[in-house]
Amino acid sequence: MILRMTEKEVNGVFVLTLDGRIVLGEESHFFREKLKSLTAEGKKKIVLNMADINYIDSAGLGTLVAANFSAKNKGASIRLCHLARNFHDIMQMTKILTIFDVYDTEIAAISSF
Repeated sequence: MILRMTEKEVNGVFVLTLDGRIVLGEESHFFREKLKSLTAEGKKKIVLNMADINYIDSAGLGTLVAANFSAKNKGASIRLCHLARNFHDIMQMTKILTIFDVYDTEIAAISSF
């Protein structure tokens, strides 16, 4: 399954809705490139809606972490929303959760800026 990305802008916040898997290979590569292009375009407020992510591997987690640090270096901020329970648990066990602002809903994530 490929990773599909749907984008929209709400009140100056760029929302990227992800659907599929974030795994080693094309999925994580295209995801990483998309996030790089957003910050290169000057997007400073980014929300990643993870509601339809059904699997993420270590490469996908690494992509998220790298994207977060890259965004911060460019003055941008990434928020996550709609983490599935198992995804949330994995991020908590690996301590990755501590570097992200995570919200239950997209509206809450957008409002946090």
